[in-house]
Formats: sequence, C-alpha cells, structure tokens
Amino acid sequence: QVQLVESGGDLVQPGGSLRLSCAASGSIFSFNGMGWYRQAPGKQRELVARFIIGGSTNYADSVKGRFTISRDNAKNTVYLQMNSLKPEDTAVYYCNGYRVGLGSGRRDDTWGQGTQVTVSS
Repeated sequence: QVQLVESGGDLVQPGGSLRLSCAASGSIFSFNGMGWYRQAPGKQRELVARFIIGGSTNYADSVKGRFTISRDNAKNTVYLQMNSLKPEDTAVYYCNGYRVGLGSGRRDDTWGQGTQVTVSS
C-alpha cells in the first residue's frame, strides 16, 4: 500500500510563506485524487485543497488566492504552497490520497502523519 509522508511544517510569522511536501512511497496515479486537509486544536479536520487525477482542483474559500496545490509526477510528490499566512492557518496539515472502488463505489483513504504549521509573531 502506498504511504504518504509530509514535511515542511514550521513556525512562520503572519504574512509569511511555507511550502509543504507530501512524498508518496509509490505512484500517485494509484490514487483517484489527492489533497491537503488541516486540523486546528478543538476543531474538525477540514479540506484545504485537492485535485482529482485528470480532473479538477478545489480550494477551501478561506485559502483561495493564497494557497496552491501542485504535484511532481516524476517524484510522486504533492505540494502545498502557502502564501500570506494568517494565524488562523495554524493547524496540523495532513496529506490525503483516496481511491474509489470501481464496483463498490466505496472510498478508501490514505493519510500521512501530519505536519505542524504555526503562524505567529
């Protein structure tokens, strides 16, 4: 099974930038889609950005225009470029890959271990 490992989390000042990386142990094309989620203390995990392999890309309204999801197929790596960071972006960021069974339609998720992003002065 393909595993996901995130990196790049750090402490950054408001207005700063970070780039998160998600390295897959196998081909990212083994997934139907991939994305980034985040979870702040006391809150539910929420979608940040995602793409469908060969399809569309979606962003949470709160990050549109500031965050960009991209991928390097040759490196089997997905990135999240985060600009103009705000304190409310503070959270653990998780990489996600999912597959949907052709016959069952059941969704099967793979998660990374998470990387901490803290935006504070």
